[in-house]
Amino acid sequence: MTLTADVVVLGAGAAGLMCAATAGYQGQRVLLLDHTDKPGKKILMSGGGRCNFTNLNTTPANYLSANPHFCISALKRYTPQHFVELVERHGVDYVEKAPGQLFCSNSSKDILQVLLTEAEWAGIDLRMKTAIQQVTTTADGVCLHTSLGKVEAGALVIATGGLSIPTMGATGFGYDLARQFGLDVLPTRAGLVPFTLHPELKNSLAPLSGLSTEVAVSCRGKTFREPLLITHRGLSGPAMLQISSYWQPGDNLLINWLPTLDVVNQLKTLRQQQPRSTLAGWLQEHLPKRLASTLLTLLQEQGTSLPERLADLSNQQIENLAEQLHQWPIKPAGTEGYRTAEVTLGGVDTRNISSQNFAVQGLEQIRFIGEVLDVTGQLGGFNFQWAWASGFACGQGL
Repeated sequence: MTLTADVVVLGAGAAGLMCAATAGYQGQRVLLLDHTDKPGKKILMSGGGRCNFTNLNTTPANYLSANPHFCISALKRYTPQHFVELVERHGVDYVEKAPGQLFCSNSSKDILQVLLTEAEWAGIDLRMKTAIQQVTTTADGVCLHTSLGKVEAGALVIATGGLSIPTMGATGFGYDLARQFGLDVLPTRAGLVPFTLHPELKNSLAPLSGLSTEVAVSCRGKTFREPLLITHRGLSGPAMLQISSYWQPGDNLLINWLPTLDVVNQLKTLRQQQPRSTLAGWLQEHLPKRLASTLLTLLQEQGTSLPERLADLSNQQIENLAEQLHQWPIKPAGTEGYRTAEVTLGGVDTRNISSQNFAVQGLEQIRFIGEVLDVTGQLGGFNFQWAWASGFACGQGL
């Protein structure tokens, strides 16, 4: 049996569903295929089950790519406001948890239902549990050999995502197809991912597991001021996830434990006004008590001798302490990898792909969208906005 369609979309995630519905509304007969048992699995688990579905402050600067201009066109044509209008049309309640970051009030299921409803209204033929054995190009389209049988179509959209969270069905299939069609695939690695620590520091911080505090963390010229979370494996929380996309193995992270304070001025003033105050007492006023105690212990273990009372602190000691608290170096052992990573950095090189309709140059019938491409957003709804924008722009251009 041979199935026919105008467009086949591989991958029923955020980008694939958006593209399929958009193309369907334009009168295209769309067949949407996925090898997993349920659509939109990563949508359902995102944002702690609440789905941070866009960021109102989205700009191209929120994305990492070897070709940074590539994302501009699609982001301009499908903005966060467009997606908000779609969500509102379907009556989904949402909240702005942090500036620009929109989450479902109830559940991620609401966003998935919006997409599935749109796909249904657009007449999409959605088939799950479908394996793709072979893809070839023909004179006027593509031919796929699948577990459904042979499929012939005018165009193929690859929206298979990256390697992050393999338990949700992530594979490198999209990269394999890209190489088959002569495209470069830039080196991939886990992004928006917690860090692991070397045993010594891990053991020192282990009793603080579950503790969170706001920090500013820097690496390779980027700084993020967000909460850090200490876990039994290492360091997580928004600050660590953000900086992980810029960190390379061997790099130090510089953590500012007191990003809102001028430690030098405050300690000098306090030394004058309350000389009998203790350093431990002062630090515990500004950090969780257990963290303050641990940091002082670590300083002493590293050979930093500090008097107990502020009155006994010299100017040099104050300046040294300030530098350590504002630029505390930590060299991670690594990251937790794709198992817990929210995104995959790198991917299909965009330099041979049209930023207008996402077609491969010289192979107009083949298109790539979403996370499989070398476009990765920062934390905070930017990756979903890229899925919507690339899916919409591709769907319109089919």
